[in-house]
Amino acid sequence: MAFGGLFSTDMAIDLGTANTLVYVKGKGIILNEPSVVAYHVKDGQKKVLAVGEDAKLMLGRTPGSIEAIRP
Repeated sequence: MAFGGLFSTDMAIDLGTANTLVYVKGKGIILNEPSVVAYHVKDGQKKVLAVGEDAKLMLGRTPGSIEAIRP
């Protein structure tokens, strides 16, 4: 799908507190992932390490320099 074609498709994004959903007309829900981001802080800079299910698996299991958060 071309970048310009993305905006001609009817779609909806639900940035929910538990899960983020992406719906495309005619295809249904094409993405259903936990709304979680895991990041590492080094020298004052944040670097995203994982999002969605991968980040959810890190909740409560990360060292102090890595944080997994929900919105």
